[in-house]
Amino acid sequence: MKIIVCIKQVPDTKGGVEFNPDGTLNRAAMLTIMNPDDKAGLEAALRLKDKYGAEVTVLTMGLPKAADVLQEALAMGADKAILVTDRVLGGADTWATSTTIAGAIRNLEYDLIITGRQAIDGDTAQVGPQIAEHLKLPVISYAMDIQVDEAAKKVTVKRQYDDRYHIVEAQMPCLVTALAELNEPRYMSVGGIFDAVKAEITTWGRADLKDVEDCNLGLKGSPTKIAKASDKVRKGKGEKVTPDSPEEAVSYIVGKLNEKHAL
Repeated sequence: MKIIVCIKQVPDTKGGVEFNPDGTLNRAAMLTIMNPDDKAGLEAALRLKDKYGAEVTVLTMGLPKAADVLQEALAMGADKAILVTDRVLGGADTWATSTTIAGAIRNLEYDLIITGRQAIDGDTAQVGPQIAEHLKLPVISYAMDIQVDEAAKKVTVKRQYDDRYHIVEAQMPCLVTALAELNEPRYMSVGGIFDAVKAEITTWGRADLKDVEDCNLGLKGSPTKIAKASDKVRKGKGEKVTPDSPEEAVSYIVGKLNEKHAL
């Protein structure tokens, strides 16, 4: 069984974010991590590898520094890594990103594709299903559990839905999007880290994308237009009040609630 896991290097939001003048994220200037949903998807693939001996290929699109998350994935146990990077791919929205990734995947053999539900830098949850649409594959989103029957070439997914869940089956090949709550990802092993440093990461550019038109790539091929972008708004300094009695404190709070039309 061959599994492709799409992962993304995202800004570590604890360190703040920066924007370019055109409203896109300045990824080169930020600390980065592997997207949590993608990491859970990778762990799911590695568990299938442990059980069935599956071959796990990780693929990412990004700047050359995105090779860092590929090395992390290799150190966790992935078998192969592919970085799709090219200047013409910069500034892509979800449509252009999914078009690019699908163009790369068309060069590979696969039974199952796993992506994260969404990335913490965009929160759109669009790229995974769009990849499936480009490749004409069935898709199951919001996976809380993934089980595979290799003999029947079938995947069974426990899918999150509001306050309950669905049990959904699909024939492979198919695509599944994973929740961060799907599992607890493993740590990189010491031996895995050494092997990852020596491992070769395959790098593809625009010329390696299959059945993709230039008009659907990068910033120019992105129909989404950003009107305005900014870092999170910081709260102003609060008001500190020291009432002389509980009654006075209650009166003050009730007055403020009335002032805000909360009562």
